[in-house]
Amino acid sequence: MPSSPLVQSLLLFASLTALLVLALRLSVSPPPQPAAPTDEGAAEIEKAWGAGAEADDLRLFRRAALEVAKTASPPKVAFLFLTNSDLAFAPLWERFFAGHEPRASVYVHADPAAPLRLPPTRSFRGRFVAARPTRRADASLIAAARRLLAAALLDDPANAYFALLSQHCVPLHSFPRLYAALFPPPTKTEPVSYIEVLAGEPQLPSRYAARGEGALLPEVPYDRFRIGSQFFALARRHAVLVVRERRLWRKFRLPCLPEMADHSCYPEENYFPTLLDMADPAGLARYTLTRVNWTGSVAGHPHTYTAAEVTPRLIADLRRATGGGGNGSSRTVPHMFARKFAPDCLAPLLAIADTVIFKD
Repeated sequence: MPSSPLVQSLLLFASLTALLVLALRLSVSPPPQPAAPTDEGAAEIEKAWGAGAEADDLRLFRRAALEVAKTASPPKVAFLFLTNSDLAFAPLWERFFAGHEPRASVYVHADPAAPLRLPPTRSFRGRFVAARPTRRADASLIAAARRLLAAALLDDPANAYFALLSQHCVPLHSFPRLYAALFPPPTKTEPVSYIEVLAGEPQLPSRYAARGEGALLPEVPYDRFRIGSQFFALARRHAVLVVRERRLWRKFRLPCLPEMADHSCYPEENYFPTLLDMADPAGLARYTLTRVNWTGSVAGHPHTYTAAEVTPRLIADLRRATGGGGNGSSRTVPHMFARKFAPDCLAPLLAIADTVIFKD
């Protein structure tokens, strides 16, 4: 029986629609595959990642700089550990903190390129900040210290002092002795920062020229350039100043000349004392609370104490003042920490902790 004209029309329309859909599918080219990156493309990606890291730091620092007005009580000491190896002396620090946890905060910047094997002890567990690789002879150690300061500022408004330490540092006194020194009876004067600030040192000219003649100008004239230990204890206002600062950082982050890298490139020993001495010279004690023995130093590293050297006499010697700070300032607070100790010193240090180190 022949189909009606209406049925034939519907069948024709359906056939034409199917053909049109098929044609469209055949005409659409497959999506382009991503091209394998060339060497130049890989370099651009790496450069962008570096820019991203810098942007992350800037966002962190801007947030931390807003914390200046926040205060809380009782005031705390923030212990900032900058490390590229295991925290071998964590058990000694645990004994140092014991019973005083409400007045202490701990933060750790651990180089992600150097995995830690020892599990963190109680005070260090969960206290690791976002970190990036650190190296000698460039500004990565400055950036790491600034990240620690920013993290501590943001974490707890009660943090009033910020002590930068390494994994090789040990305490020389009890926590109450340190706390009493940092927070004496209230006075009208603002708390000072304990940072070594030296001028006229014989290595100053080569340090100043490490990035090339005039590289630090005009921001840092030679007569304002300073040198000092990278380990400090900063008052809160100075910690905020450091994370807020941009102008000098753009100069000190410049790479050193290759021929200067091995003996004259220690940016972390110049940036902090230069910045703070330019910003608030009257607010600095001009000496550090961390004792270091430079006798027999090798390749820029101080003497490293071994287990056989750890005795009550050594602790007494390290506590003893070695003169005042820079520009003739007198020392009013003794050394509270010391470095550099090898990991095998842990057992003998623990053996004299209660009877010598923490007995003030």
